[in-house]
Amino acid sequence: MQGDDPASIHISFEEAFNAGDVDSLVALYEPNAVLVVNGQPCAGHASIRDAYKLFVSRRRRMTLKTRFVVRFDDTLAVLHGDWVLEGGTQEARNNHGLSTEVVRRQPDGTWRFVIDNSNTPQPAG
Repeated sequence: MQGDDPASIHISFEEAFNAGDVDSLVALYEPNAVLVVNGQPCAGHASIRDAYKLFVSRRRRMTLKTRFVVRFDDTLAVLHGDWVLEGGTQEARNNHGLSTEVVRRQPDGTWRFVIDNSNTPQPAG
Protein backbone atom coordinates (compact mmCIF):
# COMPACT_ATOMS: atom_id res chain seq x y z
CA MET A 1 0.00 0.00 0.00
CA GLN A 2 1.38 3.37 -0.96
CA GLY A 3 1.71 6.24 1.46
CA ASP A 4 1.95 10.01 1.16
CA ASP A 5 5.57 9.82 0.03
CA PRO A 6 5.89 9.53 -3.77
CA ALA A 7 8.87 7.19 -3.23
CA SER A 8 6.44 4.60 -1.87
CA ILE A 9 5.70 3.69 -5.50
CA HIS A 10 9.24 2.28 -5.68
CA ILE A 11 8.37 -0.15 -2.87
CA SER A 12 5.17 -1.21 -4.65
CA PHE A 13 7.08 -1.62 -7.91
CA GLU A 14 9.82 -3.75 -6.36
CA GLU A 15 7.26 -6.01 -4.64
CA ALA A 16 5.19 -6.51 -7.82
CA PHE A 17 8.27 -7.09 -9.99
CA ASN A 18 9.73 -9.67 -7.61
CA ALA A 19 6.38 -11.43 -7.40
CA GLY A 20 6.17 -11.57 -11.21
CA ASP A 21 2.80 -9.79 -10.96
CA VAL A 22 2.35 -8.06 -14.32
CA ASP A 23 -1.16 -6.83 -13.47
CA SER A 24 0.11 -5.06 -10.33
CA LEU A 25 3.00 -3.53 -12.29
CA VAL A 26 0.67 -2.14 -14.96
CA ALA A 27 -1.68 -0.80 -12.27
CA LEU A 28 1.17 1.47 -11.09
CA TYR A 29 0.93 3.44 -14.37
CA GLU A 30 -1.63 5.98 -15.52
CA PRO A 31 -3.59 4.68 -18.55
CA ASN A 32 -1.61 6.79 -21.06
CA ALA A 33 1.75 6.58 -19.29
CA VAL A 34 5.03 6.11 -21.14
CA LEU A 35 7.60 3.47 -20.22
CA VAL A 36 10.95 3.80 -21.99
CA VAL A 37 12.47 0.40 -22.80
CA ASN A 38 15.87 0.21 -24.50
CA GLY A 39 15.47 3.84 -25.53
CA GLN A 40 12.06 3.23 -27.12
CA PRO A 41 8.79 4.55 -25.62
CA CYS A 42 5.94 2.16 -24.86
CA ALA A 43 2.76 4.17 -24.37
CA GLY A 44 -0.39 2.95 -22.65
CA HIS A 45 -1.28 -0.03 -20.54
CA ALA A 46 -1.27 -2.58 -23.38
CA SER A 47 2.30 -1.76 -24.45
CA ILE A 48 3.50 -1.54 -20.86
CA ARG A 49 1.92 -4.93 -20.12
CA ASP A 50 3.71 -6.50 -23.09
CA ALA A 51 7.05 -5.09 -21.93
CA TYR A 52 6.62 -6.41 -18.40
CA LYS A 53 5.51 -9.85 -19.57
CA LEU A 54 8.95 -10.18 -21.16
CA PHE A 55 10.81 -8.75 -18.15
CA VAL A 56 9.17 -10.94 -15.52
CA SER A 57 9.51 -14.06 -17.67
CA ARG A 58 13.27 -13.82 -17.07
CA ARG A 59 12.64 -14.50 -13.37
CA ARG A 60 15.06 -11.93 -12.05
CA ARG A 61 14.90 -10.24 -8.64
CA MET A 62 15.11 -6.49 -8.33
CA THR A 63 16.34 -4.26 -5.57
CA LEU A 64 15.20 -0.66 -6.06
CA LYS A 65 16.37 2.16 -3.81
CA THR A 66 15.13 5.71 -4.12
CA ARG A 67 18.05 8.08 -4.68
CA PHE A 68 16.02 11.29 -4.41
CA VAL A 69 12.60 12.86 -4.89
CA VAL A 70 11.67 16.33 -6.14
CA ARG A 71 8.05 17.25 -5.42
CA PHE A 72 5.97 19.91 -7.14
CA ASP A 73 2.74 21.31 -5.71
CA ASP A 74 1.94 18.02 -3.91
CA THR A 75 0.64 16.55 -7.18
CA LEU A 76 3.75 15.76 -9.22
CA ALA A 77 7.16 14.40 -8.37
CA VAL A 78 10.34 13.33 -10.12
CA LEU A 79 12.01 10.23 -8.70
CA HIS A 80 15.46 8.78 -9.29
CA GLY A 81 16.17 5.24 -8.21
CA ASP A 82 19.12 2.88 -8.25
CA TRP A 83 18.12 -0.61 -9.32
CA VAL A 84 19.95 -3.93 -9.33
CA LEU A 85 18.76 -7.13 -11.00
CA GLU A 86 19.98 -10.55 -9.91
CA GLY A 87 19.48 -14.02 -11.34
CA GLY A 88 17.77 -14.92 -14.58
CA THR A 89 19.24 -15.89 -17.91
CA GLN A 90 22.81 -15.49 -19.14
CA GLU A 91 21.91 -13.15 -22.02
CA ALA A 92 20.82 -10.23 -19.83
CA ARG A 93 23.91 -8.72 -18.25
CA ASN A 94 22.86 -5.09 -17.67
CA ASN A 95 22.33 -5.78 -13.98
CA HIS A 96 22.14 -2.26 -12.59
CA GLY A 97 21.08 1.23 -13.53
CA LEU A 98 19.45 4.51 -12.62
CA SER A 99 15.78 5.17 -13.28
CA THR A 100 14.04 8.51 -13.68
CA GLU A 101 10.28 8.71 -13.27
CA VAL A 102 7.56 11.32 -13.18
CA VAL A 103 4.70 10.35 -10.88
CA ARG A 104 1.35 12.01 -10.23
CA ARG A 105 -0.84 11.84 -7.13
CA GLN A 106 -4.20 10.29 -7.91
CA PRO A 107 -7.54 11.37 -6.37
CA ASP A 108 -7.34 8.40 -3.95
CA GLY A 109 -3.92 9.64 -2.70
CA THR A 110 -1.81 6.97 -4.40
CA TRP A 111 0.94 7.75 -6.88
CA ARG A 112 1.08 6.51 -10.49
CA PHE A 113 3.84 6.66 -13.07
CA VAL A 114 3.32 9.13 -15.91
CA ILE A 115 6.78 8.72 -17.45
CA ASP A 116 9.20 5.93 -16.52
CA ASN A 117 12.68 5.83 -18.01
CA SER A 118 14.11 2.73 -16.40
CA ASN A 119 17.63 3.15 -17.72
CA THR A 120 18.69 6.78 -17.50
CA PRO A 121 22.21 7.31 -18.88
CA GLN A 122 24.69 8.06 -16.13
CA PRO A 123 27.56 10.48 -16.54
CA ALA A 124 30.99 8.92 -16.88
CA GLY A 125 33.36 9.46 -14.08
